[in-house]
Amino acid sequence: MKRILLIIGVIVTLCYTSCKTEKEKEEKVEFLVTNPLKKDTTIIREYVCQIRAIQHIELRALVGGYLQEIFVDEGKYIDKGQRMFQILPIQYQAELNKAQAEANYAEIEYQNTKSLADSNIVSKNELALAKAKFEKAKAEVAYAQTRMTFTDIKAPFSGLMDRFHVRLGSLLAEGDLLTTLSDNSEMWVYFNVPEAEYLDYKSNGQKGDKPMEVRLKMANHKLFKYPGYVKTIEADFNNETGNIAFRATFPNPDKLLRHGETGNVVVTIPLKDAIIIPQKATYEVLDQKFVFVVDKNNVLKTRRITVGAEMPDLYVISKGLDEHDKILLEGLRLVDENDTISYKYQDPKNVITHLVLHAE
Repeated sequence: MKRILLIIGVIVTLCYTSCKTEKEKEEKVEFLVTNPLKKDTTIIREYVCQIRAIQHIELRALVGGYLQEIFVDEGKYIDKGQRMFQILPIQYQAELNKAQAEANYAEIEYQNTKSLADSNIVSKNELALAKAKFEKAKAEVAYAQTRMTFTDIKAPFSGLMDRFHVRLGSLLAEGDLLTTLSDNSEMWVYFNVPEAEYLDYKSNGQKGDKPMEVRLKMANHKLFKYPGYVKTIEADFNNETGNIAFRATFPNPDKLLRHGETGNVVVTIPLKDAIIIPQKATYEVLDQKFVFVVDKNNVLKTRRITVGAEMPDLYVISKGLDEHDKILLEGLRLVDENDTISYKYQDPKNVITHLVLHAE
């Protein structure tokens, strides 16, 4: 019996010693604590965009007939006024000749009537009628001449021509699509901005009339070498999406950009006195973000925060913290609210510097 009691005593002593050792170890754990960093910085936002030529039109036949000549080729640069297509003009030439003959007849009739009117042989009403017929005939000539010019199709501006929608010898009806023409000297880039970000841009906009500068990330993920400027914002918001369309204008001297391309508009936004913390100092509950704040008694308190902007490894906090708060940096899963901790303080500048990417 004494032997059993001795064994039990030894076991109890060992358990007590082990628990005491574990407790001492826990009490000796030091957590890392830092402050939010308050500094001027910039954030990058990207918006999917559509790239459009400043002029992009459809060239259509204004008169019907057979396509007699094609003077250009697909994908070529066309100068303003350059001949592009010729519709067989025989019919329209005949109409012009007929109108001209009728105008000549009406002119002779008018001159004869005028001579008679001057001699008081015919009334002034007959002279007015002859003059009206002559004016009508001249109008018919002008109309026929105009239709004749429609058979010779020239470029209305300089630009790149798209593919043909017709071929040589095609029978065209009035309004048939021939091709499209794009002026790519400058490009209009459209992108949609949410309402809250629109208000930020307008409230933090630069003084004066200087437009906002943006960059274009092309489909190959490279930046277009020329900056663009937002010169136009649409008048109304889209009530279904909550967005409003911005239009940036980009120079395109190398003709690299073409109508219909896509990419991302990159906007650099300056932030003054931003409150910055590492993302790893936060945790999430039901889509809400929280941090542990250390009070003056080294007790942890849960604090809900609002993220104003996100950067690689960092959050910009718009609500919930200031630069004087102490926040738990690591070990968030090892503690609970109202725990008392021992900690080691780290300067926020050093913390951010040692992140993979930081706020510079």
